[in-house]
Amino acid sequence: MNTSLRAILGAAVIASSFASVAAAQNVFAGTNVAEDQNEDLLEAIEDDAERDLDRFGNEGRPQGFSGSFALRSVATSGNTDTADLGVGADLNYVQGKNGYELQLSYTYGEDDGKKTEESLFYGFEYTRDFTPAVFGFGKIQGSVDKFSSFENDTFVSFGAGYRIFNEAERQWSVQAGPGYRFADLADASLSDIDEGAFGISSDYAQKLTETVYLTNDTDVVWSESDTVVYNDLALSVAMTNTLALRTSLLTEYHSDPADGYDETDNTFGVSLVYSFN
Repeated sequence: MNTSLRAILGAAVIASSFASVAAAQNVFAGTNVAEDQNEDLLEAIEDDAERDLDRFGNEGRPQGFSGSFALRSVATSGNTDTADLGVGADLNYVQGKNGYELQLSYTYGEDDGKKTEESLFYGFEYTRDFTPAVFGFGKIQGSVDKFSSFENDTFVSFGAGYRIFNEAERQWSVQAGPGYRFADLADASLSDIDEGAFGISSDYAQKLTETVYLTNDTDVVWSESDTVVYNDLALSVAMTNTLALRTSLLTEYHSDPADGYDETDNTFGVSLVYSFN
């Protein structure tokens, strides 16, 4: 089963969302750039009317390697100099009833030469099917973020999962199990976390039209020191058999953040995702 560290967390470099000076010049040269690009986008969407949702867990997933990569980048110069980079990868390997999945999501930002953001979310999971609806799992997931009250946060767990829906247009799986959590806090005056924990995850996907689908992935980890929630809500529009435009909102919540830090961090992203089988 997939984890929520998808964001976006999905073999080749994809595409980037740079706004180029040349494109801006064409706008004032009499070329209707917006109209042309919209027409191209609509034609690509119309050409891809048979896109199917990916399956969760191992049931129904293709044998061998599959996955996706995403890259988004924006830079400005002039009155302000900023740079933002986001990279995501979701790699899968299925062999019979056994499945392996690696997810990575990296974000970096600068403002006038000063680093304003740098974070990495990651997850690795092994799943084994017992029946078409029931499976077991073992996983490690976490985050590294020097701009958060938790500089790094890792959770190792095992347990069982169940596929509530396993249909062509709707997928929903849940899993839960005990584990161990360890984290380093940014505030040196506070004790780091090193304790037992319990985790529950939910992966949901709904096909809205032939080319548009909604996903929501959630991870909740309870421990004595803090409860952390990761939620990745995304809307994707298929443009070809391998390319999709993905708009996402990644939310990280801590019930007991260190002094001076908010309980919730939100990351909004728009990216072009390349999938391969």
